[in-house]
Amino acid sequence: MTFGILKARFRRASPASTRPSAAGGSVSPASNQARVIGSVAAKRSQHLPEPTRKSGHEPQAAASHQQAQPPAAKPQHDRAAAAEPPASFPELPKPGQIEASGPPALETGGILTIDLAAIVKNWKAIANRVVPADCAAVVKADAYGCGIDKVAMALARAGCTTFFVAHLTEARRVRAAVAAVAPDAAIYVLNGLPPGTAPIFAEINARPVIGSLAEFVEWDAFRTATSWGGGAALHFDTGMNRLGFALEEAPHFTARAKMPNHGISLVMSHLACADTPSHPLNAKQIEAFRDLRFMFRGTPTSLANSSGIFLGPATHCDLVRPGAALFGVNPTPATVNLMEPVITLKARIVQVRDVARGEAVGYGAAWTAPRTSRIAIVSVGYGDGYPRAADGARPGSKGSSALAERIAKSAAFALIAGQRCPMAGRVSMDLMAFDVTRLSDEEVRRGAYAVLIGDDITVDDLALWSGTIGYEVLTSLGRRYRREWKW
Repeated sequence: MTFGILKARFRRASPASTRPSAAGGSVSPASNQARVIGSVAAKRSQHLPEPTRKSGHEPQAAASHQQAQPPAAKPQHDRAAAAEPPASFPELPKPGQIEASGPPALETGGILTIDLAAIVKNWKAIANRVVPADCAAVVKADAYGCGIDKVAMALARAGCTTFFVAHLTEARRVRAAVAAVAPDAAIYVLNGLPPGTAPIFAEINARPVIGSLAEFVEWDAFRTATSWGGGAALHFDTGMNRLGFALEEAPHFTARAKMPNHGISLVMSHLACADTPSHPLNAKQIEAFRDLRFMFRGTPTSLANSSGIFLGPATHCDLVRPGAALFGVNPTPATVNLMEPVITLKARIVQVRDVARGEAVGYGAAWTAPRTSRIAIVSVGYGDGYPRAADGARPGSKGSSALAERIAKSAAFALIAGQRCPMAGRVSMDLMAFDVTRLSDEEVRRGAYAVLIGDDITVDDLALWSGTIGYEVLTSLGRRYRREWKW
């Protein structure tokens, strides 16, 4: 496809009976919307909700932070009101109530507890921080391992009306989860428009984040052929070199953004180094996105991820996109974590054993008892997503007896009876060992639990011990746990 063909599409007349949307564009009449969705639904033999006619977020004037703002003011809209469940909707769970899934506690080795109230508190704290911008929620990868259905529902009840996911299957789950509370929620799919999926986007009323000409042409052709009024985000690459249009392509879309029924509900980019505030790429990307905002004035814009929010108002624009911060990961690694912890992971102690001085524990004999010791064996391992690298062992082939592996010492510990107990030896697939020599027989026993994450151990602590990031720790949490959601 050439830009000549693309521009020809831009010149097509829009239906005369369109109306402005809250996102700065416009949408087709309700009858056209219903016809398109009904057609898609008939093909898939499903009953589907009527598509939304309103953006999940309302544009606001962005705050300034040592940056000049575009001279043309954006249209002002009322902030989206907090969603309220209809009268017929089941009552909210009471504080402290537990919902569970997975195997019974007695049939598995660990219990993962997710504090939904803490997630909501984190979202509200960020939302208040970025006023007058709006606050979305990134719930990709099963809401960072915390359960996309329950997390999306909890956030929608709290007033969140814009969600970001990676794939269409996640968008479908979010739509189902929030349908009763926030039926007009905007759901953006970050990984774009896979070939042939435009009808599915219409079916579930999701919005692709478009970053290539091929995607845009396919999306635009579907909208033209069906009169579907669904929106999309345009993603521009400002320095990450991962997804998005080149900045030089932006002028080809500015004329489109001024047309009725243009369908561009958001212009966005992504910060590459926001967790390192002093990195020079931050200023470069902020400046580049400022120019984009000027070109697309009147269309909502979004730049800041979790860490980007804390770089200051210059990144807030009209909409911020927190993800990991909602789930307790520190968005400002060099300073104190302002987020509430969200998860607790406990593993059952299956055996307590004595180990003589000089005896080794675990694979590779990587830990040797410095004295007569008592060791607690707990029933979680790397098969459950606990990082094997947390044991301090250096990479090597199975059976290797390299000195670097044998003398490696881990900083990891568990909390048993409220006391820090250091890891002893390597993490196995289903088991780990901790030194409980300092504890009494009454304090550590078969059937009790060791805390692996929670209380004095954060997700970021485990990431540090493992040479990774909190994002990976959360999204690696295994499916063998009993999961309990606390309201």
